[in-house]
Amino acid sequence: MRARFWPELAMAAVLLAAPLILPDLGFSFDLLQRILDWGLIGLGFDLLFGATGLLSFGQAAFYGTGGFVAAYLLVSHAMSSVALALLVGTLAAGLFGLVVGWLAVRRIGIYFAMITLAFGEMAYFLENSPLARFTGGENGLPGVPVPQLGGLKITPGLPMYWMLALLFFVGFVLARRILHSPFGAVLRAIKENTARAGMTGHSVPAYKLAVFVIAALYAGLAGGLLGVFQSYMPPDAFALDTSGQLVVQTVIGGVGTLVGPLVGATLWLWLRDNLQQVPLVGALWKLILGLIFVVLVVVLKRGIAGEIRWIFSRRRRAATEAGVPEEAGEDAAAMPVAAPELPLRATLAVTREDAPALRAIGVSKFYGGLHAVEDVSFDVRTGSIHAVIGPNGAGKSTLFKMLKDEVSPTMGEVLLFGHRITGLGPTRTAQLGIGKSNQLNQLFLDLTVAENLRIAALARARGTFRTDLWRAADSIPAVERQVAAAMETVGLTHRAGVPVHVLPYGEKRRLEIGIALAIGPNVLLLDEPLAGMSPAERVSTRALIREIGRSRTLLIVEHDMDAIFELAERITVLYEGRLLADGTPEEIQRNQAVQDAYLGGLHEHEPA
Repeated sequence: MRARFWPELAMAAVLLAAPLILPDLGFSFDLLQRILDWGLIGLGFDLLFGATGLLSFGQAAFYGTGGFVAAYLLVSHAMSSVALALLVGTLAAGLFGLVVGWLAVRRIGIYFAMITLAFGEMAYFLENSPLARFTGGENGLPGVPVPQLGGLKITPGLPMYWMLALLFFVGFVLARRILHSPFGAVLRAIKENTARAGMTGHSVPAYKLAVFVIAALYAGLAGGLLGVFQSYMPPDAFALDTSGQLVVQTVIGGVGTLVGPLVGATLWLWLRDNLQQVPLVGALWKLILGLIFVVLVVVLKRGIAGEIRWIFSRRRRAATEAGVPEEAGEDAAAMPVAAPELPLRATLAVTREDAPALRAIGVSKFYGGLHAVEDVSFDVRTGSIHAVIGPNGAGKSTLFKMLKDEVSPTMGEVLLFGHRITGLGPTRTAQLGIGKSNQLNQLFLDLTVAENLRIAALARARGTFRTDLWRAADSIPAVERQVAAAMETVGLTHRAGVPVHVLPYGEKRRLEIGIALAIGPNVLLLDEPLAGMSPAERVSTRALIREIGRSRTLLIVEHDMDAIFELAERITVLYEGRLLADGTPEEIQRNQAVQDAYLGGLHEHEPA
């Protein structure tokens, strides 16, 4: 219990001690209040940027919205309750965040950042021109009243500090709960590997939008509090410099730590206030502050709080990583023969009894003049192990992506137990019961083995999107049973707490299969599951595939012909994007066209 709640206890101790210690170090109460206000907006920004990897340069838009809505309601006497005005301002910022986020999350990387920057600049223009009669324009809004508690005004100084400290602490506790909830686990997965998070069945745009709104709510509350403790709402709350300063403070303090924005704000604001008072260099305070920022970023690449956390966890990480061998060796062959049944499984919906598990009908994929796959049709019988083979460049991986609907076919359609799934996308097809391991590993490298499998199991238990923010990510019994069963199936139980990036290649390949399995699919697509494995690992993985095939339909792409003819009940052969043959292993072995293709091509059917 102490281990779980020590960050909250440590934060409470720091907030209690700060007004007793920091004034002797040059921290006025006004400075402490500004630090807490920046720390509060930073909590939401760190969930957005640190946890999810979404860099926003538009947080000032929500900071200013929350602040000016609350300030206007109070100054115009539309409301007399400061608490109610703060609530309305916060909700207004959240609503604005919903609109901006709905547009921004449709783009990634620099395009996402630029959209948020554009809205930040538009908000600054609106505040200074069309809405100036409400916001005061360049003059801001003076006369914002202070809150009252039981008829007593919370005056500037120590009383105002305690109010802000309490609100920051509540915001910190909530942010910690969000980060360690199932919702937070999905956010971390999105940052680690966005595409794989979607392939496991999570609606990535919905989660991005939700955390964007959460960050906007934090910013809106911080903006409202800015006007309250200053008794004045300044126009620069909307300025681009405000968003930039938030990014700088978070990077200095430590991205992804939650305490980083508070640490960064403490250092940044203290330096900004005190450098200006130093004789001879006061006029150069911006240059000096910029140089200090550059030095801190270069020397402390994880930020101040990030480096401290890394140092304290280094010994534990070293012990964990030291226990992972470079090669799996004989351990790879020691995997269990009987795989446990997964407790969570996709609902099996069959249109009619004779419907195949998977049916491709004339699927084609054209990239301009390149026909990667052309008019391919075949059925995968329910409960069978079916293989797709062909020379390099035959279109096997492209076909697999169309079966999962990662890539939309140019023509044709794919049916799952008789239901059309073409056009639904990989997230929806995962929920309908198609799991897929990739030719190149798509893992969450900085998460542990158990956390990787939990991401997939959470999608099966919770659907595409759910805002369960209060429970711990590892507190859902059915999900934990799914994780344990998937780990046992792929022989990685002894690696549960090991970060994936230190695993040997063979175990990463098995984890790739395990993630696809933890989704609870009825149809499992394995794209070259034996690629790059040692002979011992190939033997164990073939046994694993055979065992998995006892309880679900398997479709495999593989170049290991010995494995294919040992495992598959039926084989589909592609050549230059077209269907060459489809039949039993014996029929394929006797097929002269297949033999010619693997011996160098269909020379008799090609022009000279």
